[in-house]
Amino acid sequence: MAFPGRPRALAAHAFSPHDAVLGAAARYFGRRRFLTVTAAAAALAFSTNLPARGAAAAPELDAARLTDDPFTLGVASGDPLPDSVLLWTRLAPEPFAADGGLGEQRVAVEWEVALDESFAVRVRTGTATAYPEYSHSLHVEVQGLDPATVYYYRFRTGGFISPVGRTRTAPAADTDAASLRLAAVACQAYQDGYYTVHKHLAEEDVDVVFHLGDYLYEYAVNAAGGERRYTDITLPDVFDRETMTLADYRLRYALYKSDKDLQAAHAAHPFVVAWDDHETENNYAGAVPENDVPQSEFLVRRAAAYRAYWENQPLRSAQLPQGPDAQLYRRLHWGTLAQFDILDTRQYRSDQAYDDRPHAPGAESDDPARTITGAAQERWLLDGWKSSGALWNVMPQQVTFSQRKFDLTAEARMSMDAWDGYRASRNRVVAGAKAAGVDNWLVLTGDVHVAYAFDIKENFDDPDSRTLGTELTCTSVASGKDGAEKPDNWDTYMKANPHLRFYNGKRGFARVELGRQNARVDFKTVSAVTRPGAALTTAASFVTEAGAPGLKPA
Repeated sequence: MAFPGRPRALAAHAFSPHDAVLGAAARYFGRRRFLTVTAAAAALAFSTNLPARGAAAAPELDAARLTDDPFTLGVASGDPLPDSVLLWTRLAPEPFAADGGLGEQRVAVEWEVALDESFAVRVRTGTATAYPEYSHSLHVEVQGLDPATVYYYRFRTGGFISPVGRTRTAPAADTDAASLRLAAVACQAYQDGYYTVHKHLAEEDVDVVFHLGDYLYEYAVNAAGGERRYTDITLPDVFDRETMTLADYRLRYALYKSDKDLQAAHAAHPFVVAWDDHETENNYAGAVPENDVPQSEFLVRRAAAYRAYWENQPLRSAQLPQGPDAQLYRRLHWGTLAQFDILDTRQYRSDQAYDDRPHAPGAESDDPARTITGAAQERWLLDGWKSSGALWNVMPQQVTFSQRKFDLTAEARMSMDAWDGYRASRNRVVAGAKAAGVDNWLVLTGDVHVAYAFDIKENFDDPDSRTLGTELTCTSVASGKDGAEKPDNWDTYMKANPHLRFYNGKRGFARVELGRQNARVDFKTVSAVTRPGAALTTAASFVTEAGAPGLKPA
């Protein structure tokens, strides 16, 4: 255990705007970029990332003068390492005001990490500064912690103390951890219902939560909060429009993070987050927007969306965007038990084929030059598998990886937004997994607002071909409203896709336990999200054995 005064590594790094601003322009324009845009467009997009005024110029607030609780958006932790975890909060005494109620002032905030919830045994403490240029968000990278240890944390400023968060570090790299319990969630349109799923998730005994995208939706939210009609709220008009600007995205995160059930889930578990499309705009592809607007204009919007995403998530400084670019793909480990290769299938992809309509694969979608990951990320993934010593290689990502036919006809339509629209990309990844000898491959997926369990086949059109791994799709937290256990297309999908082992259309999450012998998934669902208080049930459970891929009922 790490106690105060014990010589350890640097206790923490609280991110400062100076780290990004000094020399950032030179780094941005000097490095080779995947996207090709005009210098003017790049400069315009990059300007979204620069402080309106120098960080040092912001006056410091006398925290003793705070009269309202600044911790209205809760606390969070993320990306656990064996000796480190990232702590997050964002100060906003007036969360639905554009400046959060703090204006252009910087605020000093104390943070504490302890072994107990009462903070009798504190192991790390420090002070960080919340800058207005970063919407008064804090990203404290606490270091010098012990592996495989539960910690509690909190923040304080003036006379206010934040809620207490609970987090944990990963096991040491060479530890043969016996098990890991994780949950996977995605797609939480605020206007589609209550976060009952998050309320239950906060009570689950899991080590880490993977959020697989669509944390935020860009669509307008009316004064009644959409389907949240049983809550006595009247939202300001600022939410009743699509998010376009940095101010819009920041305010929308404030709305989402004001939800107490979402706050509870973040406070209970460390999160590992990755975006999909709605954090920016529906079904955008790289630099190509959904709608017919100039690319330069869209990249400004993307820069604003990426900036607000980082500000509002438990992400390290390595993920800080530079203009319209951010490296969100990254790798985490859980001892020798699991390697997690977190993908970004949105930022680097080719434009969707066939105008992004459901379509049978053809010459356009199967062009070998097409990619859903980009060349650099694809190499990173395959090289990581080659060097992996983990028992389970887990690939958290966004859109359906396995083949998913929509029809029973010979020329069945498929989604051009999922990996079916990028089959050359999928073939290269499958070949890479086989070449690297990845025996226990697990793909975690969000996006589609339903729960799926797939056997990943060597040849999806041959049910008797070798099973290479397992894909688990976690359904949605709220998007799609209540849903149905058997959607109207249930029979068609189950017949057209014999490798699809489970399909359920209710809201919920996937709970996965990785062990040395097998992995078990429990698909957790609730009966409704358009009314609060629904109970949690287990819709189905499966296991896949280590060394023998293929799903079996538990």
